[in-house]
Amino acid sequence: MGFGQSTLENLAVNPSFWTNKKVLVTGHTGFKGAWLSEWLIALGAEVAGYALAPPTEPALFNQLYLAKRLNHFEGDILDLPKLSAFIKEVDPEIVFHMAAQPLVRQSYIDPLETYSTNVMGTAHVLEVCRSLPGLRAVVVITTDKCYENREWRWGYRENESLGGYDPYSSSKACAELVTSAYRASFFNFQSETGNSSVSENRRNRVGLASVRAGNVIGGGDWATDRLIPDAMRAFLKDQPVAIRYPEAIRPWQHVLEPLRGYLMLAQRLAVEEGSTYAGAWNFGPQEQDARSVRWVMDRLCELWPKDSSWSHDTKPQPHEATYLKLDCTKAHGVLDWWPVLSLEKTLGLTVDWFVAHTQGKDMASATQQQIQNYVKHVANIPKKEHEYAR
Repeated sequence: MGFGQSTLENLAVNPSFWTNKKVLVTGHTGFKGAWLSEWLIALGAEVAGYALAPPTEPALFNQLYLAKRLNHFEGDILDLPKLSAFIKEVDPEIVFHMAAQPLVRQSYIDPLETYSTNVMGTAHVLEVCRSLPGLRAVVVITTDKCYENREWRWGYRENESLGGYDPYSSSKACAELVTSAYRASFFNFQSETGNSSVSENRRNRVGLASVRAGNVIGGGDWATDRLIPDAMRAFLKDQPVAIRYPEAIRPWQHVLEPLRGYLMLAQRLAVEEGSTYAGAWNFGPQEQDARSVRWVMDRLCELWPKDSSWSHDTKPQPHEATYLKLDCTKAHGVLDWWPVLSLEKTLGLTVDWFVAHTQGKDMASATQQQIQNYVKHVANIPKKEHEYAR
């Protein structure tokens, strides 16, 4: 499936840029990585993926038949020799680093795995990237939870303090620091550094950025200990959903929204002045879509075609932030990126995907159709007006 050039130009994702581009996605077997890989294939990119085996069953990666449609390699990013050999063989022009231990509650169970994967795994990827002759841009995907959460009622900006109460959030803050250090030390050299280990023609040529998205949701997320997949699994079994923190407020957004931002950013990073786009970026929803878990669950129960319900799980739980929002002024003003799907629409698309799954439909086609519809939707929004679709 391909998308028309005029459509994608309005989206600010340029098909001529991505056609035949060699792109590496780490973590491509995960939920977010599978959606990105599908979109990149549709754009005509030559996609390679390095990751562990799909973490769930079912898995979106398998439902999209991605193992047969891209250069798929199973490996651990902590295995530096194997990682290095694969990446150097691919010799990518663009790298999206998504491989991670992505769950807060799992980080309480195994903090060492979380730190190893999220911190040293990131260092491994960036270390290999240093030696790639054809590399133009690297986008490191972290999380909105990397900020030192002070339970503010306003959004965090990219220059706010990093932190993290739990091992997951802390590990992602550490990954941001690793990315920043590699960018300053190895990717954004100025001539006055006097570092002769990097030739002049590589200085400032590789753009390295980190991106922080909100609570990303959508069809095909089968992970454990996440609100939407936990709810969908319960609904599919006609069971009520037990909710830990109904009053917690999160910046919910459809998975395609930040992915569009990542693609737009990678295009800017890859050009000659790409170092001017290096740094940290927030990609979150409109302010009104930072909603409580209670609101989201009530709406999901209304949208689900069969009777469904939820209850408050009052058992003692590990700490989780109560309030979290992102300030995306930088992405709005510099990249001209704006979210275009309301939370209402996002939840509708998510439910539609899982209902199609219950009906035995081909989920590869269903996923591709949602991408195509999203692209068309964005193309129909007048440029500079950024009409917010309801």
